[in-house]
Order: sequence, then structure tokens, then C-alpha cells
Amino acid sequence: MNKPDDKSDNKPEKQRDRQPTTPTVTANHTMEDLAALAGVSKITVSRALRDSPLVTPATRSRIKALAEQVGYRMNFSARNLRLQRSHTIAVVLEMAPDADRPMSGPYPLHLLGGIMQELSTQGYNLLLTAVQAIEAGLPMAADGVILLGQGVHDAGVRAVADGRLPFVVWGAEHAAGRLAGAPAVVVGSDNRQGGASVARRFVELGRRAPLFLGDTRHAEVRERLLGFQAELKKASIKTATLRPEAFTFGAGHAAVQAHLRAAKATPDALFAASDLLAMGAVRACTEAGLAVPEDVSVVGYDDSPTAQTYTPPLSSVSQDWVHGGVLLARKVLDLIAGADVHSVTMPTRLVLRAT
Repeated sequence: MNKPDDKSDNKPEKQRDRQPTTPTVTANHTMEDLAALAGVSKITVSRALRDSPLVTPATRSRIKALAEQVGYRMNFSARNLRLQRSHTIAVVLEMAPDADRPMSGPYPLHLLGGIMQELSTQGYNLLLTAVQAIEAGLPMAADGVILLGQGVHDAGVRAVADGRLPFVVWGAEHAAGRLAGAPAVVVGSDNRQGGASVARRFVELGRRAPLFLGDTRHAEVRERLLGFQAELKKASIKTATLRPEAFTFGAGHAAVQAHLRAAKATPDALFAASDLLAMGAVRACTEAGLAVPEDVSVVGYDDSPTAQTYTPPLSSVSQDWVHGGVLLARKVLDLIAGADVHSVTMPTRLVLRAT
């Protein structure tokens, strides 16, 4: 992960061991001139003048003071024209339209809020589109791309990678990194750790017949299952798996309802890959005469506002979408600037409620 005033941008203009020089006021100062005066790299100057948190407050203040002293002003329009940049970031949403899971839900809006918060402070615009438009070959006038969701078997990653623009992904790092032409930069939650935390909770409760609910063709869901299974294996507990192809209340309800009708053994614990799936599972269990949590413990994923107000309030794995959005924006801007950028995996937290 980049640190403030990162010294590892490895650019030709990098000023190693250079001492700041005495400012001389001349006309038409360039960013290179200001970098030489400040004794830092061009990337650091650019970040400082954009108020990037990757530059320490003291360094930002010093560079801004030098810029004021020599009369330097960033000309965004001229810079964009010179670099053939639009100063726009395309955010591509990998999400199938579904009335049971609207695009106006916490996902993706909380991620978008974090992205917009960061881009607006850096002087960038946001272009929102769907992966279906990218797959159809529609052009994007953007300097970089943020992809929200990897898609079934990482199809969304492949579609965006074909555009040859710098891009980052919200998802599971290991899966995206395996793809030819895929980005090395992924921001996401620690899905394995999230799954493991649920398994530990079920073991503590003495549950011995757990059920996992989620479409493992999606990399994040697959990681949640792997973490869940690995932790249960330590207690010699096997996991049954249901794989509905949607992340909706209806899909969760239908899958669990069918399972309960056909299964020889009733599950005593259920871990769903999303809160909506979990809530549909709770409904199916209660309709089948199973009490939650007395007969079946249920945990969802996302810790959405709906989970908190559901009856009974749903236990869930929490991930910080807003901070994730901020990190996505920072990463793509640094890629565009040519900085050394690394993936980030954020911790999750199991929130226990009534289920």
C-alpha cells in the first residue's frame, strides 16, 4: 500500500537526495520546476496540489507555499489536453438488474459514495455505467476504470481489461490476479476471514449440520465458503452447500425451501453470502416450523441497514463499503499518475444480533 510521500514511484523525474533550491520567480513555471524547487517528485507535487492524503500535511503546506511564492497554478484544462485526459473515472457496475435487489440498495450506493467523495476532492468527474455496456463495446471517455464486482467466473474483469485503461476492482484479489491481462490491483474485504468468523461462531454454539448459501461462481462468495469450510474442518464438521444464482430474498427463500423439503437431515446453522439471501432463508425456515435461532442459527453477509431492522434482527458479517470506495478511487488515480500501487484487503467483523 502507498504511504504518504511514497519514495518508490520509480519515475525518471524522481529527485533522489536532491536538496530544495531557493525559489526564483519566473514566468511560466512548470510542475517540473516546482518539483525541483521543493526537492520532491512530480507525483508528490501533483498529489500535494490536489490535497491528496498520500502526502503529509506538512509537505502539502510547503509545496503549496512554494507554488504561491513563484506564482504557479495548476491548469487542469491545459494539462488534460496535453495528456489527452478527460479527468473522468468510469465506474462500471457488475450487477444484473433485479427488482428484488435494486441498484439503489446499500450495495452499490455506499461504495459509490466513497468513490465520489474521494474523486470530487481530487478534481475528477465520475462516469457511471454497467458492465453490459462495456460488453456491448460502447466506448468510454475516461482516464481509468473502477469495476464494482468481478462477475461470474470473473467475466466482468475480462470485459474491462479489454479496454486497456488503468483499472482497479472491488472483489477478491487472488481470482482477478490469475487472469491474463487482469489488474494487479484489487480492493476488497477479507472474505475468507469473514467466512471463518461465522464458522467459529457456529462451533461455539455447538452446531454440527451447517449449510452454506451462495453462488460460488463469484470469486468473493467462493472465498467466503472456503474460509467457512476450512474453519469447520478443524472441528471435523462438513458443510452442505446451496448455490442459487441470485443474491435476492426470493432466491434464498426458494433454495432453502426446496432443500428443507428434500433433505433427509435438517440444518442447524445457515451461513448466507448476502443479507438478502439470509433473510429469505429465515422466512423459509420459519415457514417449515423451524425457530430461528433456537433450531437454526442464521448469519448473513454485508451488515446492511435492512439486516439491522429485519425481524428478527439478522446477525451478519460487516464490511466497510464507504472506506472501500475511497480506497478504490485513490488506487486508480495513483495508477494513472504512474505510482507503485498495491492491492488492499480490509478486515471484516461479525456482528451478532438475534439470529
